[in-house]
Amino acid sequence: MKIRENLEKREAETLSPYAVLSSNSKGRERDEELCDIRPCFQRDRDRILYSKSFRRLKDKTQVFLTPDGDHYRTRMTHTLEVAQNARTIARALRLNEDLCEAIALGHDLGHTPFGHAGERALNAVSPYGFRHNEQSLRLVTMLEKDGKGLNLTWEVRDGIINHEMELTPATLEGRIVRLSDKIAYIHHDMDDAIRGGILCPEDVPENISKIVGKTNGEWLDTFIHDIVENSTDKDDIRMSDEVYDAMLELRKFMFARVYTNPVAKGEEGKAVDLVKTLYEYYLHHEDRFPGYLKNLLEKGEPIEKVTCDYVSSMTDRFAIARYEELFVPKSWSVY
Repeated sequence: MKIRENLEKREAETLSPYAVLSSNSKGRERDEELCDIRPCFQRDRDRILYSKSFRRLKDKTQVFLTPDGDHYRTRMTHTLEVAQNARTIARALRLNEDLCEAIALGHDLGHTPFGHAGERALNAVSPYGFRHNEQSLRLVTMLEKDGKGLNLTWEVRDGIINHEMELTPATLEGRIVRLSDKIAYIHHDMDDAIRGGILCPEDVPENISKIVGKTNGEWLDTFIHDIVENSTDKDDIRMSDEVYDAMLELRKFMFARVYTNPVAKGEEGKAVDLVKTLYEYYLHHEDRFPGYLKNLLEKGEPIEKVTCDYVSSMTDRFAIARYEELFVPKSWSVY
């Protein structure tokens, strides 16, 4: 018996009846030979981890644009924290950790430079609109590996496209990631806001703190325990009404005090203008696209979508460099 088959047998013996077993996956868009060591969701996790899109997350904004300090979160550290929260919950509920981890590592691959400011910019200028969850799916299905895609399993792709709160993943593992995403950014964005002097823990309203705790560490502990306690042996991933409502109130508080704070977000207008300008430039300069994007155009993909593919793939640093190269005058010397 192959190692993979032993691992699949162990899943069947130990995981909850509500878990997705690797051996029961709905499969991939393109059939391929199974790995002799790794079950399919482990294989998906590895494909995402080694992708170029994942590596670019280290230089993409989470909340604060180009912060002056080494300890602020980036889109990559956010992704890793989501994955860790999801694995903790999945293990406690005896659900499939590998599936959770693969979805979590892939959920934000399609994010733009400059975080949600870049996303708003592309959504405003593209006639097709732009949403980062849809772009994440587009990346793993048709952009990564020079246009071949990663050929991920159906369950991972479903979790990636449906990680937004208004959507519902088909698997419990996907629903864990959806909640873990919100828990992670509420937790670490508060931590970064405190580090940046924008908030103090005492600023959290009493009606929220008496339910979820006074510090961001207490919030994380409360949210995870509440999910585990209310989801054990159930065919759903739930929070208690009290804690869920408190989390939504905390999210509103963060929007009011951090996400729309003019001190923390004062540079976002420049970032929006930069992304829009790059979009308009590359919309009319398709000769500057990488080869795999030119191939998409030849196959009939709309120029507006391919332009979004290119601009959204940029890191903050690369986008700034391209903007300066194209639009900022250079000094010159006469010898």
